[in-house]
Amino acid sequence: MHATIIEAVIEMIRQLPDEVSLDDIMEELYVRRKVDEGLRQLDAGQELDHQEIIDRVSKWAG
Repeated sequence: MHATIIEAVIEMIRQLPDEVSLDDIMEELYVRRKVDEGLRQLDAGQELDHQEIIDRVSKWAG
């Protein structure tokens, strides 16, 4: 059975340290969302080849 989004978020928060900040929680949610999005893209065959990644990253570096 798949957990609902709310259940998944509650479990994620439970696993964080007690001294976590709201910004930490928001960052964790953002990162997990991006990872899930990337995994969905891979499953759909929307991956980039190695050279495309190098080209994109080199643009970030200036």
